[in-house]
Amino acid sequence: MEFSVHIPFVELLGFELQKFEGGEAEIAFAPRPEHENSFNVVHGGASMTLLDVVMAHAARSVEPAMGCVTIEMKTSFMRAARGPLLARGKLLHRSATMAFTEGSIFDAQGQLCAHATGTFKFVPRLPVGKGSNTLNTLKTD
Repeated sequence: MEFSVHIPFVELLGFELQKFEGGEAEIAFAPRPEHENSFNVVHGGASMTLLDVVMAHAARSVEPAMGCVTIEMKTSFMRAARGPLLARGKLLHRSATMAFTEGSIFDAQGQLCAHATGTFKFVPRLPVGKGSNTLNTLKTD
């Protein structure tokens, strides 16, 4: 399954969308050495990005034509993350403009590595296609 929009940072990290429906999302991540910190485990920033993306996709799965932006996020780290990893996101509540979500990262043994909650705002998508460079398509005065 492919991401429905072009997200350069997600492509750089190598995230793979596996589920995107009914208020749920799953993303696989096979971290490479450049995603590690000085302890040779997945860097917290990479884990937080994974949680942010899986929660946003859980929110968007109920209205894929809309975009969403992160308003706030709280993350707790339970154990060092070593790949391959699976992130699961779930939409907990939705209003007309906001989504309240949670996400978790599991290692290959099914152990919980990190958990987050996040609030997202639904926003209209810009009229650009996948693979377009948004900066080159916006008009400036």
